[in-house]
Amino acid sequence: MVGLFWITRESVYVGAEPEGSGWGVRLTPEGVEGLGTDQKGFWAWADVQEVSVHYAPVRSSSRWLVNTAVDTVIDVAVGGGATPPSFEIHVRTADEKAELSVYSAPVGGYVQSEYDLSVALLERFVDGTVDVARLLEWGHAEGDGVTPWRPAREALLKSWAATG
Repeated sequence: MVGLFWITRESVYVGAEPEGSGWGVRLTPEGVEGLGTDQKGFWAWADVQEVSVHYAPVRSSSRWLVNTAVDTVIDVAVGGGATPPSFEIHVRTADEKAELSVYSAPVGGYVQSEYDLSVALLERFVDGTVDVARLLEWGHAEGDGVTPWRPAREALLKSWAATG
């Protein structure tokens, strides 16, 4: 996980990687794909005018650390297993606006700085100045399940957004 992106060897998702028929949004070099019950669809980057993030759980760095620790203790004490929080990705073209749901990947929410960098990167995908293939290259090299430390995640987001 890097910012809002869950990156595997084959795919880039916004939010958590969906399981089964769970909600998800996959980003490909060709476009944006809605996954899961009642939200299937595909929008080519050439047609996409905006991708926006709504209601994502975002916290400051210090609050994120405290809340993550508390959430972990509560999950251990009561058994966890609850559905993770969800948020929305809105995809707008000239002809439509799709509102897609995704699950949040981190237990305590996203750190504000990574959220901001991720939103900026989404804007670069839309304007065509950055290609999702860069994230796929990293995912292929790093393998599945890798979540670098926060400074490394921020550095990756900055480098991806800076390179066309």
